[in-house]
Amino acid sequence: MPGAGKSTVTRLAAELIARSARMDGDVVNRLVVGGRVWALGEPADEASRQVELCNRNLCALAANFADAGFTPLIDWIVPDRRQLDFFLELLAPRPVLFVMLAPGIQACRYRDEIRDPDQQFFFDGYQELEAAMKRELGDAGWWFDTSGLTPEQTAARVVAEAGQRALVAPRG
Repeated sequence: MPGAGKSTVTRLAAELIARSARMDGDVVNRLVVGGRVWALGEPADEASRQVELCNRNLCALAANFADAGFTPLIDWIVPDRRQLDFFLELLAPRPVLFVMLAPGIQACRYRDEIRDPDQQFFFDGYQELEAAMKRELGDAGWWFDTSGLTPEQTAARVVAEAGQRALVAPRG
């Protein structure tokens, strides 16, 4: 969810790993300059096409870094099982660890409110998003409640524990 800590934690976790690379989905998405359509923008079919292109590019970068001996960390929104399975397909046969930062709605709202104003994401659908994510992804990877942790503590635990808690496989 907005304010969960994805960008901060992936950056800090990458700094803790000797050979790592961080792929920021927002940066990859902004590579499209002419004709860029926001993920929830219009026309919807073009927005969907660009989300898929971003996902393909993120996975291609992650695969290239993994094959070169780096641990890739992808900072991006995975809203449903269909997208997670798409990532798993594109990254196969490499193992994929999926960590869902889940500090709860109140923590996400608070974190978003205290961000630099140009980084804030005004969002009013937390309850619906949380319910949809739990329904779609509740059995996938590691749902990590970070509400009582600092970003540094969260990153350290992700690095230390994700290998045992976050491995995810395609359905079926």
